Amino acid sequence: MPESGQKTTQGHITERAPEPIAGPAARRTGLLVTLVLGGLTALPPLSMDMYLPALPEVTGALAAPAATIQLTLTACLAGMALGQLVVGPMSDKWGRRRPLLIGMVVYVLATAACAFAPTAETLIGFRLLQGLAGAAGIVIARAVVRDLYDGVEMARFFSTLMLISGVAPIIAPLIGGQILRITDWRGVFHVLTVIGVLLTLVVWRFLGETLPPERRHEGGVGQALRTMRGLLADRVFAGYMLTGGLAFAALFAYISASPFVVQEIYGASPQTFSLLFGLNSIGLVAVGQINGKLLVGRVSLDKALGWGLGIILVAALALLLMTSGAFGKVGLVPIAAGLFVLMSAMGLAMPNTNALALMRTPHAAGSASALLGTTSFLVGAVASPLVGIAGEHTAVPMAVVQLTCAILALACFLGLCRPWRAPAATAGTPAAGA
Repeated sequence: MPESGQKTTQGHITERAPEPIAGPAARRTGLLVTLVLGGLTALPPLSMDMYLPALPEVTGALAAPAATIQLTLTACLAGMALGQLVVGPMSDKWGRRRPLLIGMVVYVLATAACAFAPTAETLIGFRLLQGLAGAAGIVIARAVVRDLYDGVEMARFFSTLMLISGVAPIIAPLIGGQILRITDWRGVFHVLTVIGVLLTLVVWRFLGETLPPERRHEGGVGQALRTMRGLLADRVFAGYMLTGGLAFAALFAYISASPFVVQEIYGASPQTFSLLFGLNSIGLVAVGQINGKLLVGRVSLDKALGWGLGIILVAALALLLMTSGAFGKVGLVPIAAGLFVLMSAMGLAMPNTNALALMRTPHAAGSASALLGTTSFLVGAVASPLVGIAGEHTAVPMAVVQLTCAILALACFLGLCRPWRAPAATAGTPAAGA
C-alpha cells in the first residue's frame, strides 16, 4: 500500500511524516484542493470546447479549409499528449508542485499568443505549445489523486472530479457562443488567458506538495524510460491504457466533428450547438456520478467499464446507420439523441479505466498518468482529421471513426485485460500472470 506524507488544513496540503494512504488524514484533502484538482482537469475541455463554436468563423477569417482549421484541435491535443510524457516523469522526480507551476505559466503565455495569430499555420503552432504546457495540469492532477487515494476510493474520487471538471464542457461552448456575439474568435483566447492566470494563482496559493522527497524517484531520462517500459510490459495496464485511449478517441471524434455536423449540415446556430453540447456534457457528468455514488463498491469496476463500452458501441452503430441513410433522411433530433447516449456512456468508461490502470501503479503514478494521458490524446489526435476526410457536408466519417474506436476499445478490454480472469486488478493489485 502506498504512503502519503500529507495532511490537510482548511484546504491546504502540508508535509508530515509518511503514513499509509488509507489513513483518514490522507483522504480528507479538503474541498478547496478538490476544486483545484477539478480545475486542472477542466483546463483541457476549456481549451478545446470554448473554441469549438468559433471553428467555422476561424475557417473564413484565416482563409483556410476546414481540414486545416481542425488541425488546430489536433495540434493542441498532440501537444497535451507529448507534454505528459515529459511532465509525468518530472513530477515523479521533483514533486508535483514545481512542474505544475512552470507548465501553467507557459500555458498562459501560449494562449495569449493564440489570440494574435495572423495565419492558420501560426495558430496551429501556438496551439501545439498551448497543449504541451497544458499537459502539466492533466497529468499532475491524476498523479495527485493517486498520491492520496487507492482502490475503490480512487474510483469514487475520479467520479467526483468528473462532476467538477464536467462543468467545463457544459459551460465552455456556451461561453464561446456568447463571446462570439460581442467579438470575434480571438476574444475566446483572451478569455482563456484570463482563466489560465486565475488558475495559476489558485494553484500557487492553495495546492501544496503531495509527493514527499522520500517517495520521489532518482535518475534521469533513462530511468524514466525504464519505468515506462516496465509499465507497458504489464499486459493488464496496457489493456486499460489502450481501452481508455480508444474510448477517448470516439469522444474526440464527436468534439472535432460536431461543430460542422450540427451547424453546417443541420443548420443550427452557434448558440444551439452550444446548448446541445452542454446537454451532452450533462449526460456524461450525470452518468459519472451514478458510477461513483451508486455503482462503485456494489458492481466491479470492470463490469461497469464493460457496460459503458457496450453502450458506446451500440450508440456509434446507430449513428452510422442514421448518417448513412439506412433509415432514410433523419433530422437533427435523432442524431443529437445518439450523440447524447454515446457521450453519457463515457461517464462509465473514463473514470473506471483511469482508476483500474492506476491501481496497478502506486510506485510510479506520474509516469503511469503520463502514459494514460498520452495514449488518449495521441489516438484522439489521429481521429480528429479523419472525421473531416469526406468534407464538411457529411457526418458518416464521424460515425465510422466512432464505431471503429468502440470496437477496438472493447477488443482491447476483453483481449488484454481479461476481466473475468483478473479479479485482483480491481482490488488494486496486479493480477497473477499479468
